[in-house]
Amino acid sequence: MFTIKGNICSERVRLGRALQKPPITQEDLAKKLQFMGMEDMTPLIISRIEKNQRHVCDAELRMIAKALEVTMEWLVGDSDEIKLR
Repeated sequence: MFTIKGNICSERVRLGRALQKPPITQEDLAKKLQFMGMEDMTPLIISRIEKNQRHVCDAELRMIAKALEVTMEWLVGDSDEIKLR
């Protein structure tokens, strides 16, 4: 049986923020996502995602990957090759 508790992207979201030049805060990421059209995204939601307290839908996953300038494959742990743009 295959089960996943929480998000498979939570640690990578945190790492993706830290790898930015310069690193960005949860607030910075939330603002970037809001600018990209995700008006409901807040720093609290980013925090809850990173703590596995909130699930991420596929559309949100795609936007987070774009905001962090990484591939979705890296964000979900399917690849160790990170591609920062």
